[in-house]
Amino acid sequence: MEVTAKAVLENTKPGDSIAVNGACLTVIKKDKDYLSFEVMQETMDVSNLGELGISDAVNLERSLKIGDRLSGHFVLGHIDAKGLIRKKTFTGNNLCFEITIPKGLSKYIARKGSIAIDGISLTVVEVRTSVFSVYIIPYTLKNTILKYKNTGSFVNIEVDTLARYAASNS
Repeated sequence: MEVTAKAVLENTKPGDSIAVNGACLTVIKKDKDYLSFEVMQETMDVSNLGELGISDAVNLERSLKIGDRLSGHFVLGHIDAKGLIRKKTFTGNNLCFEITIPKGLSKYIARKGSIAIDGISLTVVEVRTSVFSVYIIPYTLKNTILKYKNTGSFVNIEVDTLARYAASNS
């Protein structure tokens, strides 16, 4: 997979981890305006990366360095599943996505808890058996690929790491 990039190119080298739509991938080649990655079949199966077209925008993020400021929650780049945006509505100037998820994933999602959608850290507003919703403030909408997502779009879901471990130890 090759991705055209600008901001994340600086100081990136082969072997570094870059999250692409939230999926942690290893850079295998860097050129003046793109990064190359090898993608495992497991990643293709559980993420939306296999559905991307040549001109589709993606969210790119470098790995957190020890000592960096943490803004949001820990996002590891381990995609749990694809979610489907089933409803997109505006409430005031905030966008609400209602996202369908596979059965069994909701036990790791808590109201007011953290969740990553395409690698973007968000707060859960509501959770039901196979659906959860998030609000997206105007700043996040303007500055992320969420502005390109519509009803019927697939997004990568990474549940909160602490919730996953808490549920696995109960």
